[in-house]
Amino acid sequence: MPPFTLVPHKVSARVTDPIVAPLAAIGVTPNMISVLGFAGNVLAAALAAGGHFLAAGLVMLAASALDLLDGALARKTNTVTKFGAVFDSVLDRMSEAAVLAGLLFHYTQAGSRTQEVLLIYAAVVGSILVSYVRARAEGIGIALREGLFTRAERVLLLGIALIVGHGAVPVALWILAVLANLTAVQRVFVVWQKLREEGPDR
Repeated sequence: MPPFTLVPHKVSARVTDPIVAPLAAIGVTPNMISVLGFAGNVLAAALAAGGHFLAAGLVMLAASALDLLDGALARKTNTVTKFGAVFDSVLDRMSEAAVLAGLLFHYTQAGSRTQEVLLIYAAVVGSILVSYVRARAEGIGIALREGLFTRAERVLLLGIALIVGHGAVPVALWILAVLANLTAVQRVFVVWQKLREEGPDR
């Protein structure tokens, strides 16, 4: 049984193939899409830093949606590589951090926004830990897809909050800060469970 997730993390090939087929035909590579997605998130970060939250949210969601296409294009063109997977993951982490950094700049310039600054710090730490626990688990041979609040959920929440407006963003930051760190704890517990099931030698 696949792990429970709040939002789908994969899209059917019937949806992605009509999009990636023409991209493959003109020579676009999966790594190009990954870089484009990162660039879009950097733009979203700049917009957030300037207080243009609606535009930032729209750009962030559009850029992050490209993450659904790079893997689909790699499979379509039979160019799936280990480096591509690592490269995409690194840019995903950098993209998320960039938008939060844009918000951090905005709130530090606004003054007297200590709560938001601390929440952004907690959200970044939680985001890093969620990915780090998975990486360490896979490093010892434990497949780890479980996680209540992984990148897809975090991106969707923050993007929607930015679109809704300034009042929604602190609420989203609270949710991100709490649930990202709880997800890291959840993943540690899942690893412990899987190791127990495999026996004392693990």
